[in-house]
Amino acid sequence: MALELKIPNLACSACVETVTKAVQAVDTQAQVIADPKTKQVSIVTSAPEAAIQTAITAAGYTIA
Repeated sequence: MALELKIPNLACSACVETVTKAVQAVDTQAQVIADPKTKQVSIVTSAPEAAIQTAITAAGYTIA
């Protein structure tokens, strides 16, 4: 499943790394492509969307 999320407080490469680790804690095979400039995050995962969103918000990020 491919997810397209907008994360307004994604500010830098460290933020991208944190979000990637949060997603991969739920699905170790997940592919995460994030752009701090556009605040867009593309995720390819087999995990449920709700689990991915919960992991990202638990890491301290807001999903628009």
